[in-house]
Amino acid sequence: MMSAMTKRTPTGAAVLQPQVTRAITEAVFDELAEHGYGRLSMEAVAKRAEVGKSALYRRWPSKQDMVVAALSEFSVPLAEVPDTGSLRGDLLATVTAVHDWLTHPRFATILPDLTAEAVRNPALSEAIAKTIGVPRRALGAVTLQRAVDRGELPADLDVEIALDLVAAPVYWRLSVRRAEIEPDYLERLVEHLMRALQC
Repeated sequence: MMSAMTKRTPTGAAVLQPQVTRAITEAVFDELAEHGYGRLSMEAVAKRAEVGKSALYRRWPSKQDMVVAALSEFSVPLAEVPDTGSLRGDLLATVTAVHDWLTHPRFATILPDLTAEAVRNPALSEAIAKTIGVPRRALGAVTLQRAVDRGELPADLDVEIALDLVAAPVYWRLSVRRAEIEPDYLERLVEHLMRALQC
């Protein structure tokens, strides 16, 4: 009798179903787009995802953790740039990836509110930096190191400044200036980046 009981899966064990997690993540993005971070609630997300609130709390302890996890799952993979075999190709792939991230229909709607909220909320700002900014920059550093290894960039390259230099122009143009990205803008940007990084 005891042997049979020990082989049973505990009835209280939480099984996190991937389709439920996906539904919640979609609901998080929809709520952020419609209401912003400040007005987003666990109750609203659960209702939109058609799950109980307990399904959310089994995955994340708070609204902030839930939102940051959803944003990280979306944002970090977009920074993975394949090795094109050349600095020029890698830079073009990188700035294209930044462009695609910032202009994604759902993320572009969320970003202005999230940026403003992060200024008011240091804990949120720190969480975003840790779970999104740091991993994305680490992936960018890998791309730059490949160019150093190929001899296309100097061995003493200041990686931190280089990472800022690569991503900042696209962010500034799209999110701050709200200017149009012309068809050849990214290629022209890469030409300038090539010269700047090799100094």
